[in-house]
Amino acid sequence: MTWEPEVAELQRRLDRAQGMGGPEGIARQRKRGKLTVRERIDLFADPGTFRQFGALRGNGVYDEHGDLASFTPRGQVDGTCLIGGRKVVLMAGDFTVQGGAYEHSGGLGEEMGASERSLEWRLPHVRLIDASGGSVRSVETLGRTYLPDANSFVHTDVALLDVVPVASVVLGAAAGLGALHTSLAHWNVMVENTSQVFPGGPPVVKAALGIDITKEDLGGPQIHARKSGVVDNVAETEAEALDLCRRFLSYLPSSVHELPPRAQPHDDPERRDPELLSIIPRDPRRGFPARKLISHIVDRDSFFEIAPHYGQARIVGLARIDGYPVGIMVNNPLHRGGSTDVAAGSKALRLIQLCDVFHLPLIDLADEPGLMVGLESELAGIERVGARLVCAVVDSRMPWLTFAIRRLYGVGGQTHHRSTGMFLRYAWPSARWGSMHIAGGAAAAYRREIEAAVDPEAARAEIEERLEKVTSPFRTAEATGQDIIDPRDTRPLAVEFVHDAQRILAAQVGPPRMPFRP
Repeated sequence: MTWEPEVAELQRRLDRAQGMGGPEGIARQRKRGKLTVRERIDLFADPGTFRQFGALRGNGVYDEHGDLASFTPRGQVDGTCLIGGRKVVLMAGDFTVQGGAYEHSGGLGEEMGASERSLEWRLPHVRLIDASGGSVRSVETLGRTYLPDANSFVHTDVALLDVVPVASVVLGAAAGLGALHTSLAHWNVMVENTSQVFPGGPPVVKAALGIDITKEDLGGPQIHARKSGVVDNVAETEAEALDLCRRFLSYLPSSVHELPPRAQPHDDPERRDPELLSIIPRDPRRGFPARKLISHIVDRDSFFEIAPHYGQARIVGLARIDGYPVGIMVNNPLHRGGSTDVAAGSKALRLIQLCDVFHLPLIDLADEPGLMVGLESELAGIERVGARLVCAVVDSRMPWLTFAIRRLYGVGGQTHHRSTGMFLRYAWPSARWGSMHIAGGAAAAYRREIEAAVDPEAARAEIEERLEKVTSPFRTAEATGQDIIDPRDTRPLAVEFVHDAQRILAAQVGPPRMPFRP
């Protein structure tokens, strides 16, 4: 007497779960140009490492004899897998099953879900989102409506942000809860032409506002990766999106209770690129290629840019220096002169939080004209973003290295400096700083003298020339001890700092002092 019949029944149920939404559902998924959830998992995970849990969850229909007649699997596949040899928890929406609509059917004795496992096991949490959100069909199934509440799983989703890396990969629709999950993450990505994010889709918009709109126009990449900033990166294909997620995770520890993994160094730590001597133009009105500047300092081919299409006045991302993961940011003078506007400030804020939570040194290449001025900036609330950025700088504690490469003015300039903890600042000979630019500041401070002059324009020019003579960084160094360096020494000094930072970071392992907020 054996248990072979029950084992056969188990296999039969698992086979049905592997069949997802059946041939018709799979055909519809492929017609939309999308992969199935199983194909996505195979692409994402290290080969042969995915282990599903909760595979038997779903809706079974039984005949008059109590035998299983049909089975519809749950529209979500949960499990663990290895990514680059490290274990992560994966939850993946299956759009072939009722559009991946969320249905909670648990009760007393329910097993631990994916987000809870990530939290308790201290494992990175990855969402592959392709779901239509809630459905009014559930009202008929439930036999009643329900009051929206702060579901217990949402508490877990928020707690995850301060414990483990969370990444959301939007591979189709992200509606309702999926839209929330898109942003409850440290990083996210969507796919061109096949991904959309919105709390309510076109039918809901039509019913509420009487407006006809397509899914793409409502929540496609051109909205969320380029205008709203809800999504960080855009991929051309699902395979590229999954690869970007693997890369993002490679820079971070499995949890705040560990240090980030060091990669095998492959670049000369003493590299002194001669191009750094001429990358900053003498004409302050001219820009320079900020991404090229980054390449001269970090390990070759290690820069992973975050949100390249949003807030383009600031370039932010992750990189490696002598194998160690770091956060890095630089003002982009080719967009709005590099001034910190609301979008750029928000990007910088999230990078500071990310580095602080996951023990990454921050490398800051500062060419800061100041907070963005003008009516558009005022309407967007630049002061509040500036205040939030100042708070994040003050509350952070990770090692921070700033290179003042050109301009450093006003409150915007202040956000590139921290007066506590392991902080270090070097200046290039090309750097200039102060409370205001000489051009604008002279016109304000000497307004009466200029207006009273016979030739106001000549008077303004004479005053500005006089003031420019005292802006040399060497005069500041005489008074404050500010270290000024040969630009070619930037990488070796960054390498030294990052090595020194490891002792400080080891003492900071554990829960963050400053919580991460999307």
